[in-house]
Amino acid sequence: MILLTELHYFPPAALFAELQRADGLLLEAHEHYRKQTYRNRCLIRTAQGVQPLTVPVIDGNRAEKVGVSEIEIDYRQNWIHRHSRTLQTAYGNSPYFEYYADYLHDIYVRKPILLFDLNLQFLRLLLRCFRLTLPLHLTAEYHAYHSTQPSFENVGLLASPSAAAIVDRRDWLTPKTASREPEPDRPAAHTLVRPYPQVFGPGFEPGLSVLDLLFSQGPAAGGFLL
Repeated sequence: MILLTELHYFPPAALFAELQRADGLLLEAHEHYRKQTYRNRCLIRTAQGVQPLTVPVIDGNRAEKVGVSEIEIDYRQNWIHRHSRTLQTAYGNSPYFEYYADYLHDIYVRKPILLFDLNLQFLRLLLRCFRLTLPLHLTAEYHAYHSTQPSFENVGLLASPSAAAIVDRRDWLTPKTASREPEPDRPAAHTLVRPYPQVFGPGFEPGLSVLDLLFSQGPAAGGFLL
């Protein structure tokens, strides 16, 4: 199974539950950018509740007319400091925050121009954290959801003909999931992550960024993905 998905900024942990079952990963590189999605934001849990962290983009008002791989990050806003400080405040006392924080810092300080590049660098890091060595490729052109599927032979993903199935997970994970009609071919994200101890309670909050799981469970994080 080859998973087709858009790039996220620290996606929900449910994505990695799907990736554990995948034979390869195909990233959507030719869609138009979409605002108010996980493409430039993630959700974390703080003492004040669930909070979004958003990467600002240049000329956001017209961003949805721009290809997703061309969207530039707005570094005129001091968002890296805000994100780093918020993560430190929320997770500084979690068991594995210090272990992963330096790896995040190393990517932040590179200040990639494009949001796509930032997200790709973080994705590669997260794949290493979960010990996933999936073949990773970008789409060569855009195909609408449930339309004619991309050819994997063209991107070199197939190890054998049996690996040809494409599972389209584009826009499966979104902050607006609750308002969408359920789709029978897409699992409910909250069913793919087993509850684990979170820094702030009471109760378990599903749908958070995979960082929440990593900071809490470290190398054992994969065991909480169903």
